[in-house]
Amino acid sequence: MDARLNYFASPTAAKALKHLMSAGKTLKESPLPTATQELVALRVSQINGCAVCIDMHTKEAAAAGETPVRLNLVTAWREATVFTEAERAALELAEQGTRVADAAGGVSDDVWARAAKHYDEEQLTALVVLVCFMNTANRLNIIAQQPAGDYEIGQFH
Repeated sequence: MDARLNYFASPTAAKALKHLMSAGKTLKESPLPTATQELVALRVSQINGCAVCIDMHTKEAAAAGETPVRLNLVTAWREATVFTEAERAALELAEQGTRVADAAGGVSDDVWARAAKHYDEEQLTALVVLVCFMNTANRLNIIAQQPAGDYEIGQFH
């Protein structure tokens, strides 16, 4: 399978992606825990059906020490006992922030309050920006039909 577009060959896309990648690096360096970042990135990508991002974040999470059990249970996190209350709050916020059309009102006050119990303002800001960042990356990859499976750890960092 070949991608419809080669973003890195386009001067316009290459410029824009340079800034997007810089934003991604900034998020990686944020005070939001790495495990939470990878779980959220994975869950947003699962919801959107972005195979290349699922490939990337599964591998990055595993390299950061995430267990196969937790990675496999992200899709069913509500019924899984392997996530902390903080991670569950982040995953719930990520789902509502991704499914804005489905959720009608976006992120509910209850979901926001649960996340705010576990994360300070800087971490919450990083979480919100991460959800938006992942939705952008997912859409870029899905529209261009970027193939998945060949991602190597650290490839885009």
